Amino acid sequence: MTVLRSIALFLLAALAEIGGAWLVWQGVREHKGLLWMGAGVLALGVYGFVATLQPDPHFGRILAAYGGVFVAGSLLWGVLVDGYRPDRWDITGAVLCLVGVAVIMYAPRG
Repeated sequence: MTVLRSIALFLLAALAEIGGAWLVWQGVREHKGLLWMGAGVLALGVYGFVATLQPDPHFGRILAAYGGVFVAGSLLWGVLVDGYRPDRWDITGAVLCLVGVAVIMYAPRG
């Protein structure tokens, strides 16, 4: 159950961080204004809070593992929201990152 909770928290964190960054991007680059940017800043704050809920007590481990989730999640966001089409190297890199997440977070430790 701890692994499932951890994965759910990583997914929620990715949604908050990537979504927040996208909202800021829309506010600035697409000239959608301060409300979009403000919503993005709030979402980024939610990301910071969600990361603290991970069951592992080590900040460095969680942030390192989250980096892999961020890479894969960003590509997926691009596909779903911006119509981005990743190539085989994007997908290969994302899979490697997710394997790294699994090793960092869920490998048996003595």
